[in-house]
Amino acid sequence: MDETRSALVGAAQMNCCLGDVDANLAIHHELIREGRERRLALLAFPELSLTGYDLGATVREVAMKPDDPRLLALARASGEMLSVVGFVESVAPGEYANAAACLRDGRVVAVHRKMNLCTYGGHEEGKLFRPGRQLTQAEAGGLACGVMICADLWNPGLAHAAMLRRPDLIVTPINSALGMVEGEFDDEANWLACLRFYAMVYGTPIVMAHRDGEEKGGRFWGGSCIVGVDGHPLARAAAGSGIVSAVIDRADIARARFAMPTHRDADTPLVASLLAAQLREDASPPRHD
Repeated sequence: MDETRSALVGAAQMNCCLGDVDANLAIHHELIREGRERRLALLAFPELSLTGYDLGATVREVAMKPDDPRLLALARASGEMLSVVGFVESVAPGEYANAAACLRDGRVVAVHRKMNLCTYGGHEEGKLFRPGRQLTQAEAGGLACGVMICADLWNPGLAHAAMLRRPDLIVTPINSALGMVEGEFDDEANWLACLRFYAMVYGTPIVMAHRDGEEKGGRFWGGSCIVGVDGHPLARAAAGSGIVSAVIDRADIARARFAMPTHRDADTPLVASLLAAQLREDASPPRHD
């Protein structure tokens, strides 16, 4: 790790026009232009930022391949800045993924497919999307950026696996409408607690991009933020649309990981053996004593 490197990174807070890719593209081009003017190394957009969230059967109409000319136009507009945009990926005939495209220098440099699809409360992602099976990293300003979409970060096993790759930061595009989780779940407070926990435990900054606005009566609460290595927010968006940014410094990452050596002491072989033992136990036929 080059501990002298730093980069200015940002989260684009916006609302989406449900199912209107052209309207959302215009917003993306505007924010990408602003991001480049501010000399950002990274600009992250919310989950499914090109399409909106509650798509139902219209996923077929808005889906696109990673080489779609509209994505490539965004990649050209991004220049050297890494833009992480949400879209519905057409994976195979009749099969689609909730995905994030990492765009830079006119190319799609990586695509992350959401692995932990939401099927609880008011969420029906499992009916619409095929889950991803791979972790994803892309480079921005010399920093390695892991990508985890929304509920990916609520699976501790996935989060740990992503952190074992030693990313310099995690990019988390989310859609978290109020009331989608049953019970007394406090979306805004609990999301911040989740981000702060992982950032502090792993000494890894997190860039979270969220929506601010309404969709089919659901309210997205904004709160896009950048959380530093000590678990404290470095920057947080005000209400409405715009870009929130902060400097990520590798010296701070190195200091935090030396003080809290979670990566160093992860003991992956032990964790893997414990998981394997549990899998064998789960697969064993029940005993009838």
